[in-house]
Amino acid sequence: MKQRVVVYKKLPDELMQSLREEFEVTAFDRIDDSNRAAFLDAIKSAHGILGSTIRITNEMLDSAPDLKIASTVSVGVDQFDLDYFRRRGLMLAHTPGVLNEATADTIFSLILASARRIVELAEYVKAGKWTGSIGEAQFGVNVHGKTLGMIGMGRIGSAVARRAHHGFGMRILYNNTRPNPGAEAELKATFLPRDELLAQADFVCLMLPLTSQTEKLIGAREFKLMKRSAIFINASRGRIVDEAALIKALQEGEIHAAGLDVFEQEPLPVDSPLLQLSNVVALPHIGSATHETRQAMAELAVQNLVAGLRGQPVPHLAV
Repeated sequence: MKQRVVVYKKLPDELMQSLREEFEVTAFDRIDDSNRAAFLDAIKSAHGILGSTIRITNEMLDSAPDLKIASTVSVGVDQFDLDYFRRRGLMLAHTPGVLNEATADTIFSLILASARRIVELAEYVKAGKWTGSIGEAQFGVNVHGKTLGMIGMGRIGSAVARRAHHGFGMRILYNNTRPNPGAEAELKATFLPRDELLAQADFVCLMLPLTSQTEKLIGAREFKLMKRSAIFINASRGRIVDEAALIKALQEGEIHAAGLDVFEQEPLPVDSPLLQLSNVVALPHIGSATHETRQAMAELAVQNLVAGLRGQPVPHLAV
């Protein structure tokens, strides 16, 4: 009898076909109010689940006695309770590595767009306001030669820092759970306590996973430590930042600007004050959203799932 798999994200046709050849598959392109009950019912008999975005609660998994593995099409695993997986002896697989470069591209685009006011001034032109030579009111700030402070220097953080150092001659500061000798050797990166980094960096780039220890790690105190000319970049997880404190810091000029790909609530509510601020570049969580990268992530997630259900070594286990 085939093992049962529940897929709760749209996958490329060839990957779905490969799963159906070996497993009994129940597939949902996305989960919403119209199919949530059917999704929860399908999980009850699943041996494996694969998807992304939605939170998978312990209560959902309690109803699935045959479950062996959950495979998420993401590097982050904050939508799961890792301790629960450990207690139950379940496998949790994710997709690190394949999204590093695409996500680093997105992050550096936020640095450039925020510094040079790309989005704001593109809209200025489209609105027909460009009627003569621009003046100081439209000037941005330099990126080349400035100081980049990385809070988190893992795979993606290192990829951002390489772009900054080699491409833009930037000085690299970093704070991490442990020193990164590779970054120090290649990029002349300097490890600093977080408060010192915040005080010195022209661009503060947050690159941490969301955990109980990092939730709301950056708040009013941290924004006050930054330069008034600092630009804050977040493409990790929105809940690592106290969003109300960020809004206040931007409104009151405590920091110069922000480039954001993640938010406390996603999608970002249409009445969010962030959308009214001209010194904010806001993106719809597109860090890894290229055709090539999402294909590679889906392929790896399927590989993880299949290996776990076959009893083979899983390429990338988070738990």
